Amino acid sequence: MKIEILFPESCNLFGDMSNMRYLKKCLPEAEFLETSFDMEPVFLTEPVDLVYLGPMTERTQERVLAKLFPHKEKLRELIESGAVFFFTGNAMELLGSYIETDDGRRIDCLNLFPFHARRDMMHRHNSTFLGSFQGKELMGFKSQFTFAYPEGELTGLFPVKKGVGLNPKCGFEGIRSHNFFGTYLLGPLLLLNPDFTRYLLSCMGAETAALAFPEEMEAAYEARLKDFLEKT
Repeated sequence: MKIEILFPESCNLFGDMSNMRYLKKCLPEAEFLETSFDMEPVFLTEPVDLVYLGPMTERTQERVLAKLFPHKEKLRELIESGAVFFFTGNAMELLGSYIETDDGRRIDCLNLFPFHARRDMMHRHNSTFLGSFQGKELMGFKSQFTFAYPEGELTGLFPVKKGVGLNPKCGFEGIRSHNFFGTYLLGPLLLLNPDFTRYLLSCMGAETAALAFPEEMEAAYEARLKDFLEKT
């Protein structure tokens, strides 16, 4: 099994690389490939069981876009064929139509999904989030300068129970297309939500893989959910 981590030297904000460190505990025999900016992504030339991209600065977004633009159609092909992608924080914005900056500049993105993002660098949004995934509560945190705005039919990842979705008026958080999972949620998400992590593993073909530290994970989930329900 191969897991590719894209541009870990720069796309690593908010401690979200802990998602991959946790997967390494769950999949000790898997090969984790760290693709830096001076390398071509492995998923372009060989099968990869999961491609992960984490949160980044706004300047880094433009660098990543330049890197991925030549491979736009390959990305579309892989997503439509069911390849597994997990993008957290502002990484998913790269697959929308464009990002609108504070000064009105438009940054064209890969246009694989019908939404755009709007930046407001003078106002960072921080909040806790409670939603659901396949009937089970799911928790996360947000820290972002942007909101996303659907332009057409878009499948949400997590229905909102408490908190803010893609934008304050949207009833869902994140986007889902086949086995592409994109979300603004930080946390890191996999450590916070054992049921979602099990589902992601099953999509990767690791249905029989056991979660690392399962009893501690479940106890922490229940304690955190109780706290979320009391405070949000």
